[in-house]
Amino acid sequence: MIRNLWNDADARAAAGQGLLAERLYSARLIGSDPELVLHGGGNCSLKTSAQDIFGESVEVLHVKGSGHDLATIDAAGMPAVRLAPMLGLKALETLEDDALVKAQRLNLLDPWAPNPSVEMLLHAWMPHPFVDHTHATPFLVLANLPEVEAVLRELFGGKIALVPFVKPGFGLAKAAAAAFEAAPACEGLLLKNHGHFTWGPDAKTSYDRVIGHANTVAAWLKDRRPAKLIPAAALPVAEVAPVLASLRGALATALPESAALPVLDLRADDDTRAFCERPDLERLATLGVATPDHVIRTKGEVLVLRREAQTPERMRQAVADWGARYTAAFEAHKHRFGGPVTMLTPLPGLVWLEGIGAVGVGADAKAARIAADIGDQSARVKADGVAVGGFASISPADLFDMEYWPLELAKLGTAKPKPLAGRVVLVTGGAGAIGMATAEAFAAEGAAIFIVDRPGEVLDQAVAKLGRDHGGYGCDITQTGAPAQAVAACVARFGGLDILVSNAGAAINGDIATLDDAVLRGSFELNFFSHLAFAQAAIATYRAQTGTRGGRGAEPGQILFNVSKQAVNPGKGFAAYGLPKATLFFLLRQLTLEHGAEGIRVNGINADRIRSGLLTPEMIAARSAARGLDAGSYMAGNLLKAEVEARHVAEAFVMLAKAERTTGHVMTVDGGNIEAALR
Repeated sequence: MIRNLWNDADARAAAGQGLLAERLYSARLIGSDPELVLHGGGNCSLKTSAQDIFGESVEVLHVKGSGHDLATIDAAGMPAVRLAPMLGLKALETLEDDALVKAQRLNLLDPWAPNPSVEMLLHAWMPHPFVDHTHATPFLVLANLPEVEAVLRELFGGKIALVPFVKPGFGLAKAAAAAFEAAPACEGLLLKNHGHFTWGPDAKTSYDRVIGHANTVAAWLKDRRPAKLIPAAALPVAEVAPVLASLRGALATALPESAALPVLDLRADDDTRAFCERPDLERLATLGVATPDHVIRTKGEVLVLRREAQTPERMRQAVADWGARYTAAFEAHKHRFGGPVTMLTPLPGLVWLEGIGAVGVGADAKAARIAADIGDQSARVKADGVAVGGFASISPADLFDMEYWPLELAKLGTAKPKPLAGRVVLVTGGAGAIGMATAEAFAAEGAAIFIVDRPGEVLDQAVAKLGRDHGGYGCDITQTGAPAQAVAACVARFGGLDILVSNAGAAINGDIATLDDAVLRGSFELNFFSHLAFAQAAIATYRAQTGTRGGRGAEPGQILFNVSKQAVNPGKGFAAYGLPKATLFFLLRQLTLEHGAEGIRVNGINADRIRSGLLTPEMIAARSAARGLDAGSYMAGNLLKAEVEARHVAEAFVMLAKAERTTGHVMTVDGGNIEAALR
């Protein structure tokens, strides 16, 4: 059941700031619950008065601006449109989309405001101050039932009127107005194949109807839902990761060869895995979407991969077959566009993997997450629908119209992708000063970040700081098998790996003549062997995810090492650190030599005197005192007379990642130290 989150004290506080604040309060309650709306879906409006630029009071409709999310909406996201001209449009028989958008923009009180929702007229023509539109999961089941009218009457009598499916816009507003006028005492609308509308004289009435109506349907479904299926035991991450990496490579065959590989988002809870084992999975995959808005995120058909099809060759063929069906459907319906239209990338947005789970596919981690969230809801809607009478989505022709509708595609935005969008970057030692700075620098360029460090609060805080579309893994990387497990965890999170930043290390000191053997061996485990193990696991992943690409295309992957100046300019008492680092320097060159033909680039950074876990305040104080310097002078003891910070190392890593024709290079980031220069 869906919880009613209304809080009278919070509502009174909002209402004290005006009707729009009250409207925003309940809109955010709706947007905060994924059972009601997902990722920008749904809509809310308010009819009130406002002052125009001339100081005159006019009746306006505040309605969600296109592309805004109810979960975080503010006043700027609910532009005000003069209501009277919008009511006047009701007298027209037809109105093209371009003309509707122009009419909306001409009547905005603020000419710089975002475009009002394309469903604005439907809200305007309902004669109630507060109107809410949601895509509650129970209502999506009801909206897609073949016998929806009979069930709606059984559950609500005449309280909710049914509106036949019409593409959003002027036509849908006319159909909804007609349904309301035929039943003016109703308290809501069900838009077939689409969603649910409620209204009221105040925000609470409309919100309570949203929850009450949805729970009435949820209770009806609960009584008819079959017992849960019990899935097979979940596979270990080590077995899932190679399948996902190969799937990522197979999906990339649908993309231009120069494009980044897609990012994946796996959902593998018990319910999802049970769903992906259904015998009717192939049929459910072709039944369309739960609500038309979803098609731009997930496409109309899900790619199904049974266990026997989860090999690189079979997955590549399945992607090709899916693309052929998509292309055939496009060719069959493109005449409906009324002019030239370019086919979108024939890439599925959802994949159902038997025995593993459901996978969202996107150009970046956020897009993959959105597709996976929508896929989760759609799977539950289809399963419930089949159990209580069937699932009948919109027709293939209507699906085409929605997918290629410019006003729908506009929700995806037109901003140019960031340079490293779609790249998955793993940073070892990611919770430390250099590691975190590096993670943030790559994230700023659009990459999905996976940081590896010792488990604990510091790692948890670092992952939280990066945000929900990034990830992390805690382990002791010196333990046998730990690097491979960390890479597998990254692949399970994002579907693959593109850039390994092997950064973790510790500056272990001691005179070499008396150096304890265990100390030196421990330093090699951390400062060399862990780097080697990560590199080996990364290369295996690069090969798995690009072996099906069918050409060189985008580079298979990169390795970036934090080598340290100790590799070429040893310091007294630091043999335990410098020896493995010098060996790491050789490893970099060896990997460059052996894997350049595969397109794998290997580069590194030689940094010095960076405030971090390697160079602590205590070490800085001791070294400064030994040289008769203050800490600032010691840290700026280079040719530039300027301290080198963690962010400078991070910037260097990003620069090397973007240097498409550079491999085998070690960049010095030390402010200038001739003794440590490589040439």
